Amino acid sequence: MSSDSATTTDGRSEAAVTLAELGREMSSVTIAFHAAAAERMGLSGTDHKCLDLALHSPGPLTAGRIAELSGLSTGAVTGVIDRLERAGFVRRVRDPHDRRKVLVEVTKCNEGRYDHIFRGLVDGVAEMVSRYRPEEIDVITRYTRDSIEMMRAQIARLNETR
Repeated sequence: MSSDSATTTDGRSEAAVTLAELGREMSSVTIAFHAAAAERMGLSGTDHKCLDLALHSPGPLTAGRIAELSGLSTGAVTGVIDRLERAGFVRRVRDPHDRRKVLVEVTKCNEGRYDHIFRGLVDGVAEMVSRYRPEEIDVITRYTRDSIEMMRAQIARLNETR
């Protein structure tokens, strides 16, 4: 029997157990990295991750969309936006298509100011990826996308019980 098909006493494959353990450890070190980065930016970890969502959005977001993407309540997101706005990272603007809506837009005032915090991470990922063959990158990419979607489904499931 290969290690891929070996099972544990609770019926899970050893591969699933190993990947779950590595995923938990990856989550922990990712949170620790972003907490350290957030601290150097004068933000909480939650505020930093919500800013990250806004930075990587193709355009301004509503507070409701930030709540949906982050898994936070809309009330919690209002506090996050208030803090990010006071710190100069975002601003609230009226939706040009529906004046009743307010959008959260990233400001340009901090552009490039914090690049030094993330440079080592960006360079480290590039170096790490260079060690894999293209077909391995394809598998890693698929696994990572599947993991993200599975986690989003779990967030939605947990949020349904609020």
